[in-house]
Order: sequence, then C-alpha cells, then structure tokens
Amino acid sequence: MPDMSASASLAMTQLVTFAKEVDEDKVTPGVLGFIVFAVMALAVWGLMKSMNRHMNRVEFTEVPDPKADSGDSAEAAGAANPQQG
Repeated sequence: MPDMSASASLAMTQLVTFAKEVDEDKVTPGVLGFIVFAVMALAVWGLMKSMNRHMNRVEFTEVPDPKADSGDSAEAAGAANPQQG
C-alpha cells in the first residue's frame, strides 16, 4: 500500500504554492455574483408571494364524518351492552 502521508504532504505543498499565487484583492464575487444573488432573491420573493396568495384561497372547515360518528356510537353501544348481537 502506498504511503499516504507522503502524497498528502505533496498535495499540501502544491496547494500552498497555488494559494500564494492568488491575489486576495482579485478574488471577489464581482458583478456576476451580485446579479445571480439578486435574481435568486427575486425568485424567492415571487415564490413566497405566490404561495401566500394560494394559501389565502384555501378555506378549510372540518366537517365531521357522519359514518364515523354513527360507527363510534354503535361501537360504544355495543361495548356498553355486550350481550346484544
């Protein structure tokens, strides 16, 4: 099996020399980064507005199920008087 520490140290020395070559003042997101961020922010804002509009249209009123009520009362009556049936 190859020696991993030697290859790791070789990779680190190459990355360190590459990091020294990059000028910290030139590494910025720039105008393109701002435009992409602004477009994403507008898209999220539009999606939230649309979701809010759709959620406001929903009218939820819970109606009790008549079959469930009659079934529960029949089971309760059966449990109260087990000799019927």
